[in-house]
Amino acid sequence: MTLTDFLQALLGTRVIEIVASLSGLACVALLIRRSLWSWPVGLVQVALYMLIFFEVKLYSDVLLHGIYVVMQLYGWWYWWSGKAMVKTVRVEGIRYPDLALWAGVALLGAAFWGWGMSLFTDANMPYADAFILVTSLVAQWLIVRRQLMSWGFWIAVDLVAIGVYLQAGLFATSLLYGVFLLMSMGGFLAWRRQLRLQTQAAPAASAQPACA
Repeated sequence: MTLTDFLQALLGTRVIEIVASLSGLACVALLIRRSLWSWPVGLVQVALYMLIFFEVKLYSDVLLHGIYVVMQLYGWWYWWSGKAMVKTVRVEGIRYPDLALWAGVALLGAAFWGWGMSLFTDANMPYADAFILVTSLVAQWLIVRRQLMSWGFWIAVDLVAIGVYLQAGLFATSLLYGVFLLMSMGGFLAWRRQLRLQTQAAPAASAQPACA
């Protein structure tokens, strides 16, 4: 496909895909800022993408976005309760045994799910689609729990998703995931900076004299 072909296809993108893409961009931008508004905006995105992916037979993505609906609601509640306690949405650091565990879950889960989809459905690109599903669930769970390593899993998802959605003819969505890739890198750096600020602030807070 030439650049001209891509641009022509992009210009023909349906309104529903454009709205879903813009909602996704807003959601990630708000996540980077650790804003509670990321969750309701994300609900709009995932609901629309359930319809879009069903039409192009990316069934793993349909299931993924259905689960996202529940996780968006849980994340909204979890972040709100955490913010109420500590006045800000705090970031949790990387524990390497946990990183290895979740990476194993993503790879083994994707292999198993892709095998099932290839046998029992007419799914398009079952293994790549399965990787997007399983790794996205891992990343989503970790970001709900405010884990810095969630952004590394999102980067892996974005890299695979760009190619899958391009081949499926979802040009606006493939472009969206290209932007997501850059934003995920920025999210990692922003959250790492916040973690360092938290670490620096902790000794200072503990050194404050107690009130009588």
